[in-house]
Amino acid sequence: MSEDDRTRAMRSPGDGRPLPRRDEGPPRSGGAPAHPIPGSAPTRAHEQPKAPDEPRSSARVYGKARSGNSPVRPLKKPPREPREPRLRGRIKGATILKIIAGALAVLLVLAVVGFFWINSRIQAIDGVLDEYEGRPADTPGTNWLLVGSDSREGLSAAERKKLATGRAVGRRTDSMMLLHIPEGGDRPTLVSLPRDSAVSIPGQGRNKLNAAFAIGGPQLLTRTIENVTGIRIDNYMEVGFAGFVDIVDAVGGVEICVKSPINDPKAGLKLKKGCQEMDGGTALGYVRTRKGGALPDFERTKRQRQFLSAVVKKAASPLVLINPFTSIPLAMGATDAVRVDTGTGAFDLLSLGLAMGGSPVTTVVPFGGNESVAGGQAVKWETTRAIQLFDALKEDKPVPKDVLDKG
Repeated sequence: MSEDDRTRAMRSPGDGRPLPRRDEGPPRSGGAPAHPIPGSAPTRAHEQPKAPDEPRSSARVYGKARSGNSPVRPLKKPPREPREPRLRGRIKGATILKIIAGALAVLLVLAVVGFFWINSRIQAIDGVLDEYEGRPADTPGTNWLLVGSDSREGLSAAERKKLATGRAVGRRTDSMMLLHIPEGGDRPTLVSLPRDSAVSIPGQGRNKLNAAFAIGGPQLLTRTIENVTGIRIDNYMEVGFAGFVDIVDAVGGVEICVKSPINDPKAGLKLKKGCQEMDGGTALGYVRTRKGGALPDFERTKRQRQFLSAVVKKAASPLVLINPFTSIPLAMGATDAVRVDTGTGAFDLLSLGLAMGGSPVTTVVPFGGNESVAGGQAVKWETTRAIQLFDALKEDKPVPKDVLDKG
């Protein structure tokens, strides 16, 4: 077919010939959709449009009838509601605070329960610090009388043999110390009172100091010391052999530096020179032996002060107190071993431990020469310096240096 034939065969839009009719339905007006919307009535060209305020009930959105006259608009996602800021940090901090508060509350309860438990186990001695005519007046600070008793009570025959304590019955004192705790928080002063010191015992005349304990027990010993020193005793504590061993073992032993070798079969002791860890039995022998030094009793008092400071410092250390495997046996051993006056309780013992843990100044009553007394040869105190020592303690002042050097 030529180009002209093709042109004549194509019908122009405006040639006047009618468009072929559609079989699907009536003629549609311009702008109508090519296919009817499902579910809607057909629109005819001769129908009049509805008024704007007339509801268009025939319009449908996603197959459902739509109310209103406004045109359909695309759906939009609803705006998100503002979220509260995350509280992870605050919640975590609050949780930690609650845990800490709970732990502190538990510790407080345990401390209170432990305090009353220990207080109920303490053994008290009646009448130790009873008033009497001429008793010294109260002075600043706190004064303790610390006594080491050689009582074998609580030791079996096998234990007495192992510890070389002998079979002696009754109670005597091997060591006596006066501890002064100042009011102002200065270092305490620990003074050894040699057991063979020549003193006047009320109603008994001149005798050795330890005779007061053997004759009249803690009551007469306390009264004797108050009379010869002029110092009023505020608290009394006594420790026996068995308790001594238990306390040392409860804290896991103590380190003691030995100045020279010691070999004392009577005390069951054989030690080399140098610092070494001692268990309860070894420590007991160390403070009881009279071997070593030109003045055996003088050296003995030095060892007793050295040991007491070491064991109390170890017992008051945080590693011992916060560990239930050491603190509970220590509390049980101490309360079983210790006897105090009726006015002394757990709080007083805690104050004693803190004072001893603060490295007290240690000395011995200045003495020189001997004196014959009812019990034989006794150690005579050097009167002038002894008075200076006790006056400083009564006035809550540091002991003069020349007195410490002499001690």
